[in-house]
Amino acid sequence: MKSVENMDKTIAEAISGALAQLNTTRDRVEVEVLEEPSKGLFGLFGSKNAKVRVTLKNDPVEKATNFLEKVLDCMKIPAVLKAELKNNNLHIEIVGKNAAILIGRRGQTLDSLQYLVSLVINNGDSDYVRVILDTENYRRKREQTLIKLANKLAYKVKKYRKSITLDPMNPYERRIIHSALQSNPYVGTRSQGDEPNRKVVVYLK
Repeated sequence: MKSVENMDKTIAEAISGALAQLNTTRDRVEVEVLEEPSKGLFGLFGSKNAKVRVTLKNDPVEKATNFLEKVLDCMKIPAVLKAELKNNNLHIEIVGKNAAILIGRRGQTLDSLQYLVSLVINNGDSDYVRVILDTENYRRKREQTLIKLANKLAYKVKKYRKSITLDPMNPYERRIIHSALQSNPYVGTRSQGDEPNRKVVVYLK
């Protein structure tokens, strides 16, 4: 991460000068005071300026969009990115004429891109940011499909009194199934297996 060191009469002035050098604002940086200011003997001799180190914080929105823009450029897919960070959840919408090609079979291409973006922005940072990448409203449509599937399977499990194991799903889709049936009085759900072949099992309580 980019940082600068700056000296001035007061800590506030030293920080202000560093912010000007970085062309940024106080809320986007971390400040480390390296030396406290001192007035010296009788306020005349041996006075020392304050010294600070100001470091730009990781901007997940900027890192994610820069990475995606490069990927889309390599794929020759013109698109606009709409990103919003809220409560450590980064939602990115890819808008473009041919953006639907990024979905892939059952969302596999979109999931892979989402995983790569997550790796890029969470590399070495303490606060984990969850990435939700979407295009053509695929996530919402897929969620509705999975909820319908969950309810249909719950009916079958109750009727035939036999557990049903779904095809492997990513964590996001498994959560949808679990959530859809968590209040069902007749069936329960559990995940089994290892990634990337982890599956949801719907069973009779």
